[in-house]
Amino acid sequence: MTPEGAMTIGRHALEITFMVSAPLLLSALITGLLVSIFQAATQINEMTLSFIPKLMVMFLVMVLAGPWMITVMTDYMQRLFAGIPLLAVG
Repeated sequence: MTPEGAMTIGRHALEITFMVSAPLLLSALITGLLVSIFQAATQINEMTLSFIPKLMVMFLVMVLAGPWMITVMTDYMQRLFAGIPLLAVG
């Protein structure tokens, strides 16, 4: 295996990681922002108030985007394992 091949595999792994984690992270970010705006408008300064809405939204996003996330990860792993014999050649 060449260093370029290892870097390509690593780059693809990072791309898949970012793509799969993006829906959960963005939903948590947007929920936190909305709860923060609500807290600023009502002057409620409770640190734990955003925890339950974030948890619920992330669970909902996991239910909705979970099949897509699993499909992306399994496709990547199948391509990675299918490419193993090609790595030994060279």
